[in-house]
Amino acid sequence: MHFLDQAKIFIRSGSGGPGAVSFRREKYMEYGGPNGGNGGKGGDIIFEAVPGLNTLIDFRYTQHFRAQRGSPGAGTDRTGAGGDDLVIKVPVGTQVLADDEERSLLLDMTEAGQRVVYLRGGDGGRGNASYKTSTNRAPRQHGPGWPGEEMYVWLRLKLLADAGLLGLPNAGKSTFINAVSNAGAKVGAYPFTTIHPQLGVASRHGREFVIADIPGLIEGAADGAGIGDRFLGHIERCRVLLHLVDASGEDPVEAWRVVRGELDAYGAGLVDKPEILALNKIDAVDPKEVAKLAKKLAKASGEQPILLSGASGEGVEAALDRLIAELGPVMPKAEEPDEWSPI
Repeated sequence: MHFLDQAKIFIRSGSGGPGAVSFRREKYMEYGGPNGGNGGKGGDIIFEAVPGLNTLIDFRYTQHFRAQRGSPGAGTDRTGAGGDDLVIKVPVGTQVLADDEERSLLLDMTEAGQRVVYLRGGDGGRGNASYKTSTNRAPRQHGPGWPGEEMYVWLRLKLLADAGLLGLPNAGKSTFINAVSNAGAKVGAYPFTTIHPQLGVASRHGREFVIADIPGLIEGAADGAGIGDRFLGHIERCRVLLHLVDASGEDPVEAWRVVRGELDAYGAGLVDKPEILALNKIDAVDPKEVAKLAKKLAKASGEQPILLSGASGEGVEAALDRLIAELGPVMPKAEEPDEWSPI
């Protein structure tokens, strides 16, 4: 399945149906009077967050959404049928943004099953029966029905995960998420192997939690370099960050500073999130050099880094334990009653 985290769509609610102009015509009823019914209400545009979706790829091929129009009224005071509502199903974590320069936030679908009526359908027009008065016994006017609402909006998906992986390109994030889950992320000996975010479910001591692997960040990512601003958006909802630093890189300390600088520049509270620092790929570096790098990194960051290797598995369990400790205990679910009771 292809991954898509942004899409622009057109939405339009249904217009109301027109009212009817009708008069009662029956034998022995010389003055039947008006009996035209009202038109039906137009369908609403509803956004619904559904579980099981993690991409907006469907909106690449279907970009126009129009709800059904209300049916016209009829004689004998019959009101037209209302138009069917149009439910647009989006992944949990989808934001609906205005189509303007600021991309202001309109909706934030953060919970499974959340439904929001965003565009209301137009009301039906009045039939001529509703215009009857003591001085206007045979009205022939009717309402055409109120038009629906329409607009362009942007959909932006921000993945919901407990922990997020950070690091420069080729820092070993994909190898790590493959080691702790069945994500099946692509691994290669070159930068930018991961071109879109990945989700994996890790398990440790009977505790399961979701990890998000975002593509590698580069300097200037917060300003859009390498579309890093979109990637950073996927970790806004993460509760804890695991920052992987490549021990075999040219300057691990500078690599850490670059990523931290991009978090600060992006904002949205990313720099204030709990962060676990890990020196990765220690299997590819001499142990004495690893100790020196860890000491330098601890001095620069003020935190003792975890030493790990996603390829060999060394230190992976310690990293998972730290993540679980930062996530805290699992919130107990509310107990459901065994049997229904009216009391």
